[in-house]
Amino acid sequence: MFANVSTVFTAAVDDELIPKNPCKAPSVRKPRSDPKKLVPWTSKRVLAVRDALPDRYQIVVWLGAGLVLRQGEIFGLSPDDIDFDASEVHVRRQVKLFSSNRQVFGLPKGRKTRKVPLPDAVADAITAYMTAHPPVEVTRPWMTIDGKPTTVSLLLTTREKGAMNCNYFNTYLWRPALERAGVPDLRENGCHALRHFFASTALHEGETIKAVSEYLGHADPGFTLRTYTHLMEGSSERTRRAIDTAFLGEDEEGDE
Repeated sequence: MFANVSTVFTAAVDDELIPKNPCKAPSVRKPRSDPKKLVPWTSKRVLAVRDALPDRYQIVVWLGAGLVLRQGEIFGLSPDDIDFDASEVHVRRQVKLFSSNRQVFGLPKGRKTRKVPLPDAVADAITAYMTAHPPVEVTRPWMTIDGKPTTVSLLLTTREKGAMNCNYFNTYLWRPALERAGVPDLRENGCHALRHFFASTALHEGETIKAVSEYLGHADPGFTLRTYTHLMEGSSERTRRAIDTAFLGEDEEGDE
């Protein structure tokens, strides 16, 4: 509402009806909007969308919901980044798309690489996927359109053996899958919903905000906390249970 009023005043200034936009006065504070609480997908919805995708692209859900990768990081993942013995994945790059529809390899968002845990179920899915769809070497410039050509063995590629294009994937694969799964085609139901599922699941199981923030690749754990704090409302119950257990245990020890 504030933005709409300010736009009206700006138009009035342009039309010389008023000298200044009062909404921009130093004494006027822009009201803070209440952030919309994030509602994570259920595991049932995650699996429904996965199964609604063509077989070749179902791995996207495994990597997004199971490894908390961003879409570009999913498209840029190489088998060389996966350490099956250590049960971890090194997130080293993403596929970026410029306005000219040209792709490049680049560092993850914030130019920050990271490591994420590799659950057994996801490891098995990746192994099965590589058997059915062998990795393909793809060459793209590094960081900029005229950057150094870099060749990477990619886990997920197009049928034409190129890097996935986010515009194509979202329009012709993801949105039809949402429709088939009965999921509304809304902004909050993009691929990033898979990351929210990972975060909410990890927090529900007692993982720390600091760890979840690192897995997400957030620069500020405070941002992670602000985004997901409402999903941790059961923490007070866990605290009460922990204190009760401590005192009950002390009483039991005293009775011996």
